Amino acid sequence: MTAVPLLGHASLDAIVAWRPDGPVSVRQFLADVHALRPLLPPGRHLLNVCQDRYHFAVGFAAGLLDGRISLQPAAQSATTLRDIRSQSPDLCCLCDGPFASLDLPRLDYPAQLAGDPAAIQAIPAIAAEHVAARLFTSGSTGAPMPHDKTWGKLVRNGRVEAERLGLAGRPHVIVGTVPVQHSYGFESTLLMALHGSAFWSGKPFYPQDIVTALAAVPLPRLLVTTPFHLSSLLAAEIPLPPVDLLLSATAPLSAELATRAEQRFTAPLLEIFGSTESSQIASRRPSDGPAWQLFPDVRLRQDGEWTTVSGGHVEGEVTLSDLIEILPGDRFVLHGRHADLVNIAGKRTSLAYLNHQVMAIPGVVDAAFFLPEETADGITRLCAFVVAPGLDARQFQAALRERIDAIFLPRPLVFVDRLPRNSTGKLPRTDLLALYTDKVADGRP
Repeated sequence: MTAVPLLGHASLDAIVAWRPDGPVSVRQFLADVHALRPLLPPGRHLLNVCQDRYHFAVGFAAGLLDGRISLQPAAQSATTLRDIRSQSPDLCCLCDGPFASLDLPRLDYPAQLAGDPAAIQAIPAIAAEHVAARLFTSGSTGAPMPHDKTWGKLVRNGRVEAERLGLAGRPHVIVGTVPVQHSYGFESTLLMALHGSAFWSGKPFYPQDIVTALAAVPLPRLLVTTPFHLSSLLAAEIPLPPVDLLLSATAPLSAELATRAEQRFTAPLLEIFGSTESSQIASRRPSDGPAWQLFPDVRLRQDGEWTTVSGGHVEGEVTLSDLIEILPGDRFVLHGRHADLVNIAGKRTSLAYLNHQVMAIPGVVDAAFFLPEETADGITRLCAFVVAPGLDARQFQAALRERIDAIFLPRPLVFVDRLPRNSTGKLPRTDLLALYTDKVADGRP
């Protein structure tokens, strides 16, 4: 059985994390891991909901060394927690703050861990075949679904991303605005850091908090974020500290926003493509064009309109929910998602395309098209929720009419103060449906 090291750092004195009180060495991190491990109650599953990225990392590593599976739902609603409990009744919930853990067995992260850094002599290894994490889909297209990831594949995942981003030979300090439980945050802020780089322990959300976090760590810096957080950060028009690289995922990033971000930060911006099911599989620089470049050894195969991905760090063969056009040279172009396809009177488009067009209208802060279930009369009526304080309905419709076919104009159009985005900037369909039910009656606002 092959074993793979927990950490990829060359020295026990290398820095693996940064906290508000300073850097954390590999030696100190492992001491904390060994101190937490015996505090875990019996069981094979650890539901790690720690919000501090360092606490999460220590809990994740302690669980790994104890042979556990890390349960990582992107959302932690009461319904999701009950579903996970029914699937893994021996779980323990590891928390580091106020959290509605219901009646789940719970361990609160200790205020102090009595580990001895001087006792750490080596970096431990874990069996490559061990199921290290069970990630759950975000629920943006339905109910969250579990997907198991083995330790060997996870390590390969983090290493190939580091190589693609240029971090393998020049480790960066990673500041992430996305939760570590989410597959993107897990891969790009934790896995990369565990194998050579370092990470900031916090999860800044608001623009000033992001700036403060970046300023708290040394160069070179990598900001791992989303289009939603990035747009808010640029709109705040506050001074930005130097960053060496920007990374975005979770939603399509327009070339216009990517270009503005690169100009403001004077740094390149790369985008990651992947899913919870497949893990990350490709990257691109949006300012260079729409094509994605597959990660090494990852392969695509098509059967009609459906595409599967396998090889490399991908677990098995996974069917993608995206419409993909395969190009030469291990490249491809996205044309939306199967679930996003809209067909009205024989004309086809996608919700991703419509959302891209509406977000390009000056004055629109946020927006999302929504396709409710087909009505009793069999007519599809697109709805759009829009945050645009300076626009009225007439101005908005006139601007949108210049960008899309009139048959796809939203009916109804609903102006709102904000959209119910989750911590990764996504809009779960259940939340959009609740907003639709609240704001729209009989298909009309």
